[in-house]
Amino acid sequence: MEVFITARVPEEVLARITLDHTVEIHDEDQPINRARMLKGVENKEGLLCTITDRIDKEVLERAPGLKVIANNGVGYDHIDIEAATARRIPVTNTPGVLTDETADLTFALILASARRIVEGDAMTREGEFKYWAPLHFLGLTVSGKILGIVGIGRIGQAVARRARGFDMKILYHSRTRLDPSQEKHLDVSYAPFDELLREADFVTLHVPL
Repeated sequence: MEVFITARVPEEVLARITLDHTVEIHDEDQPINRARMLKGVENKEGLLCTITDRIDKEVLERAPGLKVIANNGVGYDHIDIEAATARRIPVTNTPGVLTDETADLTFALILASARRIVEGDAMTREGEFKYWAPLHFLGLTVSGKILGIVGIGRIGQAVARRARGFDMKILYHSRTRLDPSQEKHLDVSYAPFDELLREADFVTLHVPL
């Protein structure tokens, strides 16, 4: 199969694909531009794209022999699913692949903001750290605080599991409430949105924007 890849992928991934397929790749860090995209898909049977690529009817018309669109990401709103379906082209994505990574970064942001890590790093790099003082960059304690999670899907639940390690009380609000057994397992409590905002020390959003 002739495959076009719109962005760099890990070497081990590329090696697996090239075992069975002929590959053309946009081997640059910059996002692919429109002209390169339209040229690249010509006469290709497979397309491996990313969430920054606009895969619309025009792209599909340039590749009449396209057999599959593999999206390297979870979201697929950049792909014209209706146009692909009309051409009987299956579209795949990678659901769940970034759940833990996103939850890790969420907690990194909570810790960075609470403990003023970015501010302290900037001051140190600029040579402005002259002495220690008891109240200097004191920040906030994370352990034992109340965390409000808006959206309790895969990522929200992964964040809740991490929060338990900090002995946090966890409130959540979501369109669909978890069943009691899930709430007990995650050690979370449902709260109306206004109450969550009022009670939580930290609020993290995991919903479509």
